[in-house]
Amino acid sequence: MKTITIVIPTYKEEKNIQYSYDEVTRLMTEKLPHYNYEIMYVDNCSPDSTQQLIEELCEKDSHVKAIFNARNFGQGRSHFYALTQAEGDCAVLLHADMQNPPSVIPEFVKEWENGAKVVIGIKEASKECPLLFFMRTVYYKVMKHTSDVEQIEHFSDFELLDKDFIKVLRELDEPVPYLRGIISELGFKMKRIKYVQNKREHGKTTASFKSLYDFGMVGITSYSKFIMRLATIFGTVLGACSMLVALITFVMKLIFWDKFPAGVAAMNIGVFFLGSVQLFFIGLLGEYILNINMRVMRRPLVIEDRRINFD
Repeated sequence: MKTITIVIPTYKEEKNIQYSYDEVTRLMTEKLPHYNYEIMYVDNCSPDSTQQLIEELCEKDSHVKAIFNARNFGQGRSHFYALTQAEGDCAVLLHADMQNPPSVIPEFVKEWENGAKVVIGIKEASKECPLLFFMRTVYYKVMKHTSDVEQIEHFSDFELLDKDFIKVLRELDEPVPYLRGIISELGFKMKRIKYVQNKREHGKTTASFKSLYDFGMVGITSYSKFIMRLATIFGTVLGACSMLVALITFVMKLIFWDKFPAGVAAMNIGVFFLGSVQLFFIGLLGEYILNINMRVMRRPLVIEDRRINFD
């Protein structure tokens, strides 16, 4: 009997632990009874009662495993590490807030049994904040048109991965992983399942603008060369335009010496515009350097505090 590992990362999810456990258990026993399963919670050092609730589930049900990180290592690193610890024939990454509906998992399993090594969920619609969904759409569009690797629109880490693919993830030496890009890049046979994202069941999201920005910049700096090359192109074009304007101004001043003003306002506008462009690309260059720095330091993805039910 094949084993499916349901990987559920958590951080401040005390209101969703029991609910997620009930939903996954019901799904596996009713919809996928011919599979063995394990539910693996990976907690990012939650300061609330999340870990205590997970421990209680581990004591009650041997299907439940737990990994408790020593501190909060961030969403991207924690998700990637969690998948590498899955021991089943395949693993499904499912968020504890249940925005990604577990009811889609049987479709994932069906495609997996048909030979797909990777099955991913694509949000065709979402019940979340329309503004946030729009901003995500813009980000995916930018990534799609600037990345050297195909970036899949509205793929938000809801996927089934075969054990062969998980083995590849374990062998990657990737201290700053961008899972969505890695899945797109490595080229395993892939199937896509569309679904509608639900609202969060309980509690409030811990995803702040800072964390979303950090996650987004990891994707851009890991998979996009075009934006930095755009700086060179932009600088060349602006330099040519500046030379042309300077030449025209010089000629007009010679021809209409008494009538043509030098244009102090135009000069100030040009200085401020060029300064803002330079600051933007210097900041972007800093993001790339920060990404390089994180990789050079070779720090581990995650440090575990303890794990339960892995024996």
